[in-house]
Amino acid sequence: MDINSDLGESYGAWRMGDDAAMLAIVTSANVACGFHAGDPAGILQTLKAAAGRGVVVGAHVAYPDLVGFGRRNMDPTSRELVADVIYQIGALQGLAAAAGTRVAYVKPHGALYNTIAHDERQGSDVIEALLAVDPALTLLALAGSPLIARARSRGLTVVAEAFADRAYNDDGTLVSRRLPGAVLHDADAVAERMLRWAESGTLTSITGQPVRIAADSICVHGDSPGAVDMARRIRERLSTAGVPLAAFAGGR
Repeated sequence: MDINSDLGESYGAWRMGDDAAMLAIVTSANVACGFHAGDPAGILQTLKAAAGRGVVVGAHVAYPDLVGFGRRNMDPTSRELVADVIYQIGALQGLAAAAGTRVAYVKPHGALYNTIAHDERQGSDVIEALLAVDPALTLLALAGSPLIARARSRGLTVVAEAFADRAYNDDGTLVSRRLPGAVLHDADAVAERMLRWAESGTLTSITGQPVRIAADSICVHGDSPGAVDMARRIRERLSTAGVPLAAFAGGR
């Protein structure tokens, strides 16, 4: 099982999360590319720390939305979206090379992530961008989304993920952040929840219904309050139960 987190999201004087602490816990790091968060110096620092820890790096691509942290819906043309994703991957590849590591996968962020899970046109644009840069890049995507089959049909390797700190609807989609209970905060309860899921493949939805989630990676959002403690407890709980932990994509 892989544990991933969104890192490199600090911007100048504004600090977001604790990358150094999180890199001691996770096996994969989704590193911001400057469109929704992150500045070049901070991103490079995070990449160097990831390389030092042996944590596999992915490009956390997003809509161009610094003010909204990439969580506002947008409708770019295909020409724009393909180029935006290529641009972000390329920028992170350059910084990663300078840090002594490489970009092994791509995980879309926020509104882009949720949109392409079901929007065929934008999803195809992201697939096209990955294929144009490097068909060997793995795509990290929402478990159960139609995007997974479409990307695999184009030849991409796709890994599905489950969210530790987010509530699920009965149909396996994520509860909107605008609704109460969408984000989970109890680290012990979340750790136990993820162990039960790792063992059974089932999570409990926000209405109390069992939901099957087929995935090989667990995401803990780096910007959530108590994120480091939550990730640490998840790792400890899985390790104690004998669940093997490893990155889903190759490193350097």
